[in-house]
Amino acid sequence: METSLIFFPQLNMCESKEKTFFKLIHGSAKEETSKEAKIRAKEKRNRLSLLLQKPEFHEETHSSRPRRFAKETRVSLEEAVMWAESFDKLLSHKDGLETFTRFLKTEFSEENIEFWIACEDFKKSRDPQQIILKAKAIYEKFIQSDAPQEVNLDFHTKEVITKSLAQPTLHSFDAAQSRVYQLMEQDSYTRFLKSDIYLDLIEGRPQRPTNLRRRSRSFTYNEFQDVKSDVSIWL
Repeated sequence: METSLIFFPQLNMCESKEKTFFKLIHGSAKEETSKEAKIRAKEKRNRLSLLLQKPEFHEETHSSRPRRFAKETRVSLEEAVMWAESFDKLLSHKDGLETFTRFLKTEFSEENIEFWIACEDFKKSRDPQQIILKAKAIYEKFIQSDAPQEVNLDFHTKEVITKSLAQPTLHSFDAAQSRVYQLMEQDSYTRFLKSDIYLDLIEGRPQRPTNLRRRSRSFTYNEFQDVKSDVSIWL
């Protein structure tokens, strides 16, 4: 291959034209890439600086927390104190139900309250087709073995529910709902009244952040085709 002398002091004088040309192009590309990267980094810093100077940025950053906090603490002291009178009063109050559900999430047992809510909605059904579809949905989500949110029920109770699915009635889940209710009342409810979530409310302390697992989807019948829920608000 023909060789030639290239009059660049930084290059080998005996290199081939092709090799020399490659070095020149490659070096130039690297230099260009480096310049572009520096320009882009500078532009990013400038945009960030302008963003930090905008008043709306600071308003969103600092005021968003109080808005979320206000939603969590809208419960009055009188209402919160009433929740300690009975488990029924806690569940019958919308904010009480939401707060108790938040507590159950810290214990990884929110399937109990979601099952109870689903049963309450099921008992309001009037259309025979809805009763069948909702019964099947509850069974698959909460009752059957390895269900996504399986509740803790004895074998006999599960067997009765399984047999009733052929012709479900509004009372098909009564025994299971009663069992889960008692479990929450005697166990979870007692701990809830001693929890930071509840004590912070009645003592007027700022609510502390809770380390929760990924929030599971609350049970709604809207995920099942042709099934209309009777509940207007789901947790």
